[in-house]
This record gives sequence, C-alpha cells and structure tokens, in this order.
Amino acid sequence: MPILETIGLEKRFGGIVAAHDVSLSIEKGARHALIGPNGAGKTTLLAAIIGLLRSRGRITFDGRDITALDVEDRVQAGMSLVPERRELFGDMSVADNLELGAYIHRADVNGTRERLAAVYRRFPRLAERRRQLASTLSGGERQMLALGRALMGRPRLLLLDEPSLGLAPLIVREIFRIVASLREIGVSILLVEQNARAALETADYGYVLENGEISLSGPATKLMHDPRVIASYLGGNK
Repeated sequence: MPILETIGLEKRFGGIVAAHDVSLSIEKGARHALIGPNGAGKTTLLAAIIGLLRSRGRITFDGRDITALDVEDRVQAGMSLVPERRELFGDMSVADNLELGAYIHRADVNGTRERLAAVYRRFPRLAERRRQLASTLSGGERQMLALGRALMGRPRLLLLDEPSLGLAPLIVREIFRIVASLREIGVSILLVEQNARAALETADYGYVLENGEISLSGPATKLMHDPRVIASYLGGNK
C-alpha cells in the first residue's frame, strides 16, 4: 500500500488551473522527485497535499482518505512540509525552533528528548549552534534547521519544496546527501526541486509536472535518459 496517493487532484485560482487531474503514488520508504518549469504548479501541489490549499479530487495517506482533513490533522497523521522559504522563527534559538517542531508530541517528553538527540546526531552543526538565534545561521544551516524541525514531528512522509534554493553547490550536495539518508529511518520523500539533475539522482522515481499536469513519470534513472527530460531540464545542469 502506498503511503500517499492523489487521485484526480485539481486546484484552480479563479479561472486559472494550477493543477489538473494530478494522480501520483508515493511508495513507503521511497524517494520521489517532482520536477518541472517555474509556474508549473509544483508548490501548489505540495500545499494541496498538506492541506494548506483546498482542492478537488481525492488524497489518501496510508490507505486512509484524508481529503477532508485540515493541516493539523494531516500533520498528526504523519505528514510534514519543509516550505521553500523555510519559515523559521529568526528571533528564537536553534533548540527552540526544533522543539516547536515536536509540538504535536508535546505530551511525550522523553520521546521528544530522544528525537532531539537524534536530530543533533544527524545535523552536528545544529548541535554546535543550538543556542544561536536562527536568524544568525547561514543558508545551509537554515535549511538543515528546517529539515531538523520537520523531523521532530516524527513524519512518515516529508514534503520538501526546493531544498537547494539559494545554496552554494557544496552545501547543495550535503543537503541532498542528508535527504537520501532519511531512507534509513523509514521516511518517505516527495521532493520538489528546480535542480532536476540533483533531484533525479537522489530519487527512486520521478514525475514531470508541466502546466499543472503530469506529462511524464517513471523510474528516476529512466527519466534521466529520456530525451525530453534531457532537452528541457538537464541540458544546462552540468
């Protein structure tokens, strides 16, 4: 059973169709990439899946229909979104930002402590900077903090929106290495990314979204050799 399925998902803004008849399936423990041009509807799709935007169609999570659930209930069920802008609390410390990520599990004090220790092991730089304000971190450290905060919520599915945005190439490689390593703890991934090459190299399976519709899909290695994907998305990424 897939961890996530969307069936005929559609989102309109007035007369503008941002997503049309989008059906995708995310396998448990797998890493799926969603690539496409700017304005294709990728961020809109993530927002609809997490419940920030209401949409038509059907969404199931681990076999359960969650179409009518609000954001909080979807997070409680095991979904988490790392938004493009990261949306950290800059005037709060790294540690406080992380602990906020565990808010839905606030009654489980011991579990939160264990999760925090695990995040610090995965992100040693955050451990070193745990008392610093989030606003003082570098771009790469802020992305690590956004990922760590999401992991504090104990997600089974992580939705990542442009994790490499604005980062130097060396840091991008580190971020994607961390994303790939999440398989070890059983977290499924849906990755939206402009850097198509890095996304497909990280993923098991890929989707191409164009004009709000899935135009191509298949194993990531196959998509990397598809002439249409090469011409449109990989030619300029060396």
